[in-house]
Amino acid sequence: MFLSHSFLYYTTLVSAVAAGMMVAASYSLFMEGCVVEEMEHLSDKYFSRDIRTIFGACLGLVFIVGTKRFLDAHEDIHVGSLGGADARRALLVFLVMTLHSFSEGVGIGVSFGSGRGSELGVFISASLAVHNVPEGLAIAVTLLPQRVCKLTASLFAILSSIPQPLMAVPAYLFVQFFIPILPVGLGFAGGAMAYVALCELLMEAYEDTDLITTAVVSTTSLVGMLFLQDVIDEGARA
Repeated sequence: MFLSHSFLYYTTLVSAVAAGMMVAASYSLFMEGCVVEEMEHLSDKYFSRDIRTIFGACLGLVFIVGTKRFLDAHEDIHVGSLGGADARRALLVFLVMTLHSFSEGVGIGVSFGSGRGSELGVFISASLAVHNVPEGLAIAVTLLPQRVCKLTASLFAILSSIPQPLMAVPAYLFVQFFIPILPVGLGFAGGAMAYVALCELLMEAYEDTDLITTAVVSTTSLVGMLFLQDVIDEGARA
């Protein structure tokens, strides 16, 4: 009984850690969406970058809420050894990380097709490659405490990044088309990720522990993730 209670407590703390990491990643996506065209030295020809990012975030929220309702209506879903609510939560986390990778792939292609070409493209690609490590970790810390085998968790983490190379090529070939919609894509992924982090993982941690523990653990994870991203960005620039 004690072991079972300890395992549940550990699992919910890990959910708080994952929530903090995902909120930090969402923040980075929103900020990137608001400045991406400044980086490319392009003016806003359509709606402003801020508006497009916000619009994308709203679309992401609507999409992920609709997806959650669909999954809730299919209670027999299984992911490996997981079933029920655990399987649905795992699929949501995997989905938002995959959506995130679509936007990052577009960002890579656009950076190579920009005026600064390979110089900017190599910087963006190296930065995102290192960022994939904590993003994969966020998937792993969600799955492993639920007794999903290490191989399955690793495959989910790898598959979530597959859209990056798939989207980089068309974004490079049709860079002028993809640049205006890139803030929308970044906002979309950020909005979906923020919803899952705050409304799924964070609420689960709060319900099974307490407010102070959840706040301290998730905030520590968020600050650590932001610090790690800053270190990665500084290292890539050096």
